[in-house]
Amino acid sequence: MILKNFFSILIITLATQLTTAQTAEEIIANYLENTGGEEAWKNLEGLKMSATASQGGMEIPIVTVQLKDGRQMTTISFQGKEIKQGVFDGTKLWGHNFMTMEAEESDAESTENFKLALNDFPSPFLDYKQKGYTVELMGKEDMDGTETFKVKLVTEPQIIDGKEEESVSFYFFDTENFVPIAMQSEIKSGQAKGMISETTFSDYDEVDGLYFPFSMTQGVKGMPGQPISFSKIETNPKVEDSEFNLPEKK
Repeated sequence: MILKNFFSILIITLATQLTTAQTAEEIIANYLENTGGEEAWKNLEGLKMSATASQGGMEIPIVTVQLKDGRQMTTISFQGKEIKQGVFDGTKLWGHNFMTMEAEESDAESTENFKLALNDFPSPFLDYKQKGYTVELMGKEDMDGTETFKVKLVTEPQIIDGKEEESVSFYFFDTENFVPIAMQSEIKSGQAKGMISETTFSDYDEVDGLYFPFSMTQGVKGMPGQPISFSKIETNPKVEDSEFNLPEKK
């Protein structure tokens, strides 16, 4: 009788573990399918996203370009000037210094960590197994009145202050539509070290058969974030190679 109960408990435990693993995979599969389909995401060559960030009562235009080959940049229009940040030309990572307006190349550690995320375009969940990433369903959690699946994503370790650190983030998928409405991760360096960064996503809409969030808020969990509203998202944009080049010093 005891042996029979033991095997019954073992079977139930294994079934629960398998269901949990299966559910985590299904959430990712449903997310990709509901936002356009895995093949359509794989065929995407690039994105150009025009947005407005609200900060201190000002509306600041921002244009972000991301290409499948890893090149990307963000251009901020501020007080009649164009300021580039997070520009990667395929080898170098650089951006304008806000004080001097000079283009400065990033340090080696920042560049190497940046390169780790290059294969995450257009989503870290696309072919995540082939990348060596792992996902784990942490259960359900309420996010501002919306029931979500909380999924833990572990990607390649990053180097922080010369030490290898585990790279972990948590995505919150709407249980009805299977789209992420929030992402959280621990801040590993700087003044906010140890705090939780949080990005929320909303207002999903279709662009060329793919669905994107047209509203985001970025900030620290528990504190007011910076709203970002997208006015236009273009797929497979044509961008001049020279736009990514690090300018020569004057």
